[in-house]
Amino acid sequence: MKRSALKTIILLILIFVSCNSWLYSQSAVNKDISPEKQSVLDYLNQPEIIKKFGKISDAIWSYAELGLQEFRSSKLLSETLEEAGFQVERGLAGMPTCFVASYGSGKPVIGLLGEFDALPMLSQKGRVPKQDPLIEGAPGHGCGHNTMCTATAAAAIAIKQAMDAYNIKGTLKVFGSPAEETLISRPYMIRAGLFKNVEAVIDNHSSSRFGTSYGRGGNAVFSTIFTFNGKTAHSAGSPWTGRSALDAVELMNIATNYLREHLHYTYRMHYVILEGGEAPNVVPDRASVWYYVRNTDERVEDMYERVIDCAKAAALATGTELVEIRCLTAIHQRHANKAAAELYQKNIELAGMPVWTEEEHAFAKALQKELGKEEKGMPEKTDSLRAPSSVFVGGGSSDVGDVSLITPTATIRFPGGVPGAIGHHWSAVACNYGSTAWKGLNAGAKAIAASAIDLLTKPEELKKLSDEFEEYSKKHPYKPFLPEDAILPLDLNRELMKKWRPLMEPTFSYPDSISDYE
Repeated sequence: MKRSALKTIILLILIFVSCNSWLYSQSAVNKDISPEKQSVLDYLNQPEIIKKFGKISDAIWSYAELGLQEFRSSKLLSETLEEAGFQVERGLAGMPTCFVASYGSGKPVIGLLGEFDALPMLSQKGRVPKQDPLIEGAPGHGCGHNTMCTATAAAAIAIKQAMDAYNIKGTLKVFGSPAEETLISRPYMIRAGLFKNVEAVIDNHSSSRFGTSYGRGGNAVFSTIFTFNGKTAHSAGSPWTGRSALDAVELMNIATNYLREHLHYTYRMHYVILEGGEAPNVVPDRASVWYYVRNTDERVEDMYERVIDCAKAAALATGTELVEIRCLTAIHQRHANKAAAELYQKNIELAGMPVWTEEEHAFAKALQKELGKEEKGMPEKTDSLRAPSSVFVGGGSSDVGDVSLITPTATIRFPGGVPGAIGHHWSAVACNYGSTAWKGLNAGAKAIAASAIDLLTKPEELKKLSDEFEEYSKKHPYKPFLPEDAILPLDLNRELMKKWRPLMEPTFSYPDSISDYE
């Protein structure tokens, strides 16, 4: 036999052994996956399913609706779930865009959270690695909520199919939650009893990473509008006869800025002036300022009272009247359940980081270069489970915090964003659209669906969550920060969306007409 022929035979034998070894290793990895869990992964692995929910995400991205005005986004999501066999209740907790989609019956009751509101002033073309607005000044999805609600819907439908195929008992609830960017919906949803009897919740959030964490995080918040009344007068002819409401707002802001020196370092505080007069030659008789007062659960109420004192002092100093302290919402920090996070982490690792194309890495590097960040492309590995930091130094907030104090909750952070992109910024809008967003939300949906299957089919896993939560609640009982007389600000963002929606409509996408991605 010729040496070349012998080499060929040996090479074929090696390939055969290698393939069989790979198949065996895959079987070894997958042998512990239940048929129920494998079915949700198989459903979500289908190219047509990735495409379907990718188009839904891109459509919601194009609508870019601000909180409590998400009419198109809520309709698309609720109808998608309804067509899949879910029973949908709309307009809940007093919010026209709030919905709950339910499937199944009895216990256990597992909840999935989904958000779909955008942010003001962030319009940006998708997949363009430099600032280039679609509509200058219009809203944009700078936090990835278009992918988050879509990942939830995809996961829910995959779970429903497994429940049907394998006769899985229990109830699945999808909570369509408006206005998370303004931290509004969940406290009012809880007050309306929507989470009653829910035994565990799987939250999700878009990210450039793929992982989860446990423990306390983020800041508690009081979101409040302070309004002052004064007296008009001619600003030049007889200013002494007027009382400027704008002076009161400005004095309040000066007082709170001096207050910063004496606040614990965990605080955050920011404001915008909503009203301040309409012409400089008329002393303004009405002015208002909107504050976010943030701190830990233990410190936020005291800090809030000190800010109120600054408002009262400003009214006294200017001879005006503090006519309204309107608390729009008030929320707790997140208290993520460790047992939930440990379970979700296993399914994050099972789903795995998506495989990115060279084009996707190239876009990521171009965006990173534009932002002055390390040009390393898209992420390659999932994160390890993150423990809480030993030193809390403040940060952002989410109304998921209140949910985490009434039922065991943890958050799956799924990829799709470019590492180095900035939240609430045009760069985040650019990468929450298109192929990487499709792949990232699909990976998130797999982790969500697989985790829900575990909770529905393994009572021992759900018990771990429940036991930990019961013990934790003894020291951290839920007391709403939301005042009992707080009224939903349904007018919030209404005028902004009236202004922007007609201008944005020519750029809207629709799930059945979005061009395919190669």
